[in-house]
Amino acid sequence: MRLDDVRESGNVQDRRKMGPKKVATGGAVGLLLMVGLIFLSGGNLGDVLKFVVQNQANVAPAPAPLDPQEQAEQDRQVVFVRKILALTEDVWSDLFTEYGKPYVAPNLEIFRGSTQTACGHGAAAMGPFYCPADEKVYIDLAFYDQLQQELNAPGDFAQAYVIAHEVGHHIQNQLGYSDIVHRARQGSSEEDSNQMSVRLELQADYLAGVWANHAQQEFNVLEQGDIDEGLNAARQIGDDMLQKKSRGIVVPEQFTHGSSSQRVRWFRQGFQSGDATKATLDQFFEMPYSSL
Repeated sequence: MRLDDVRESGNVQDRRKMGPKKVATGGAVGLLLMVGLIFLSGGNLGDVLKFVVQNQANVAPAPAPLDPQEQAEQDRQVVFVRKILALTEDVWSDLFTEYGKPYVAPNLEIFRGSTQTACGHGAAAMGPFYCPADEKVYIDLAFYDQLQQELNAPGDFAQAYVIAHEVGHHIQNQLGYSDIVHRARQGSSEEDSNQMSVRLELQADYLAGVWANHAQQEFNVLEQGDIDEGLNAARQIGDDMLQKKSRGIVVPEQFTHGSSSQRVRWFRQGFQSGDATKATLDQFFEMPYSSL
């Protein structure tokens, strides 16, 4: 990505040096990977916290101090995060004029190990996540290493996609789509609840694509191969891909975030169209589930 001329957001809180709290961990890489990816996909915070508690086996010690090289790399990543968040602020501030309301940008907290949120305890094992109660995006920068090394999703735009997707959940919160899903899930069957979650997640992928479209039009930040990096990241975190890695089988009825093909499809469509009108966004909750 071409970010040299992009400003840095002032809405980023760097809390890495405040000292992590104890982190619940299941002790198994598969468990941590699954939980992290649930959060990357925007999973329900309460559900995932419950999942961690039910599966924890011990309490991890505080992370060791970073060596100078790791510290320098993370400092570079902080600048990257500030610039990507600034791009989301500029794009969505413009697009929100279509909705007749001002855009209230989220804060983004960079933490290390664990942190407290208005949604409960947040841990690095959960991956990046958005908390609607405090309208804040949370990320431990160590996840970017996991994204490249364990998920086979390298590249700076793959990292930008992570932030854009979480900001997509903030957009949904501001436009009322999160409330639609919350109400629909109350008292519904597990399968119906999962389907509503998939609708929300695919819409967030679409919004990430819309953001990339307008960021390129307005600021010319994309380089050759960037969108392919984003599409690959979306593919790697599909429910079918994750289930196959963790269980060896695929159970579509238990999808909560969408298949690889669905996530790729909607991110691509958002990027190609750049259409964030309400009528288009409403379709995610109006079309038959089989058409997603």
